[in-house]
Amino acid sequence: MPEFDATLASPARLAIIAALIQGQPKSFMELRSETGLADGNLHVQTRHLAEAGFVGIRKTRQGRREITTFQLTEEGLARFRRFVRLLQAVLDSESGEIRATPGGGPGAPERVW
Repeated sequence: MPEFDATLASPARLAIIAALIQGQPKSFMELRSETGLADGNLHVQTRHLAEAGFVGIRKTRQGRREITTFQLTEEGLARFRRFVRLLQAVLDSESGEIRATPGGGPGAPERVW
């Protein structure tokens, strides 16, 4: 069984990556609108992606307001492409079998959506 990047195990993080995949920076408000995530969840998930090297965060001033923008990093794009290739390999394999890993139940820390 291939090793999947645990950072991408979250539907919320996948939604953020999907919103940023075109390469253009997006503001917090744009990401919130595109992903449907609540402010707190979006904040936590973008921080996690940034700490893992998937997303760059930039803060700028516009008048009195601070604007936070996010952009997929080159490393993040490469790791996401690898994740997708691994998923495709599982689908293309002869068995096509996907097994859940132990400990991924409803109370598990990996469940963040």
